[in-house]
Amino acid sequence: MQDYEASISFLGTWGRFQMKVFFLLCVTCLPAGYNILSVIFLLATPPHQCYIPAHRNLSQDWMQQGRVLERSSCSRYELDLVQNLSELGIRPNLGVMLSSLKQEECKDGWIYSTEHYESTVVTEFNLVCGNRWKQLLTSLIYFLGGLCGCFLSGQLSDRFGRKPVLFGAIATLSIFSLALKFAQSWAVFAVLFFMVGMGQLTSYIVLFVLGSEILAGSSRVLYSSMCLPFMYVFGMMLLPATAYLLRNWKHLSLLMALPGLASLPLWWLIPESPRWLVSKGRLQEAERLLRSAALENGVEAPPVIFLSSDSKKAETLNFLDLLKAKSIRSVTLILWLSTHVTYSGLSFNMSTLYGNPFLNYFLLSAVELPAYTVSWLSACRLSRRLSFISFSLLGALLTLFPLPPGHPALTLFLVLLGKFGVLVGTGILYMFTGELSPTVIRNTVMSSCAMLSRVGSSISPYLLQLAVFYEFLPWMLVGSLSLVSVVLCFFLPETFREPLPDTIDQMQKDDMKSAKDQTSLPEIICSTRF
Repeated sequence: MQDYEASISFLGTWGRFQMKVFFLLCVTCLPAGYNILSVIFLLATPPHQCYIPAHRNLSQDWMQQGRVLERSSCSRYELDLVQNLSELGIRPNLGVMLSSLKQEECKDGWIYSTEHYESTVVTEFNLVCGNRWKQLLTSLIYFLGGLCGCFLSGQLSDRFGRKPVLFGAIATLSIFSLALKFAQSWAVFAVLFFMVGMGQLTSYIVLFVLGSEILAGSSRVLYSSMCLPFMYVFGMMLLPATAYLLRNWKHLSLLMALPGLASLPLWWLIPESPRWLVSKGRLQEAERLLRSAALENGVEAPPVIFLSSDSKKAETLNFLDLLKAKSIRSVTLILWLSTHVTYSGLSFNMSTLYGNPFLNYFLLSAVELPAYTVSWLSACRLSRRLSFISFSLLGALLTLFPLPPGHPALTLFLVLLGKFGVLVGTGILYMFTGELSPTVIRNTVMSSCAMLSRVGSSISPYLLQLAVFYEFLPWMLVGSLSLVSVVLCFFLPETFREPLPDTIDQMQKDDMKSAKDQTSLPEIICSTRF
């Protein structure tokens, strides 16, 4: 394949065409961000206690003191025995000691606190106590949906194009979010939630790849490291606010579908990736698209943009091909997994922290804005390896060591600061992986990496259970995994200010020692004059 970036240099890096694509892709990212925290608010578990039927006619003393064991929300004193004692006028802790009474399960169901939630999926289907495993499994199913979606969409996108897969993912996300409201059983909800997970991450990955291939130079860096993540985070911040206002999971699921449905008409405005078209040997389609872009930018395209003599039969590649390259294999198999266990552990274990859950998750989302700003600045000035290692190390150190008990506000602050470091590293990792990957298999690489990240996300709901052994064990574990990712990064080649590879052969040659012989990208100017 010829030098793609040299062939399209006539188009410039920031014209009307690039501005239009930049804005539309960022707007299209909103549905993916808006849905990611649905696993938190739809599956929230309010405080609960055993329900005591009114017809039992217990005395006020027993209703106040003997209804539920304080140390458990899943058992109560044996109700028939309590009713007999109440009818005999025996008072708790006077005529009989509570500790001597037998216990039983909550046979009549539960009463749930409505302090924060009017209803959730957990309260709807009683996913507590003996059924609590269903709540954890539902979280796992959501992330497994993302894993399957990434595995399939990466290969589909590299074979059939970025645009069809992008809008297919958005349609899937929207339609199945809407369908959640009508789930009449936990099993039906779980199947629908799996499909929501499939669409959520897939749409973000394809947007990242599509923008990285259409944009060039400083606009590519600005898009991939700051503006696209900003819109994703904006969507994340909207969901806690929406959940705070609605408090009802069925109403929330309906609103979750709206951003995606509103994005579907953008099909007629967002173009296919010309870089992908060239990689598939579809030169005429690529030229038509670029000549149209040249008209929008007010520049003149050369008579011939791509030489047909350089066109080769399109490569047919799949998931196994990305394992042939050492650098890609290292990133895919270990680095993304360890990084996203850390990220998801910090993101989805906030329920143990101090304060209002809506505010906690709003702050957890808001901290991503300065993180991605720093990620962009680092991408402009620092090498990829140095940036990733520095900030991932910050995140690791702040979560690795336990805090003294009795400081919930300080714990929240340090967890947010730790997530800031991990997020900057994650932002760099997205760009780093995209720059390591060749065009012919870039979406497969990014989707496969995202698939591994979903393995990490699937593990994260179970990290919280380790707190039964030691309160800070989950945080220490995610900090240790962040250290693993720091070590692994030393083995990757540097890609700072290097051209994107288009073929696997170019990618294999694109290491630190051979980079001197290649033509570098135009110097990235961070203070871009638009």
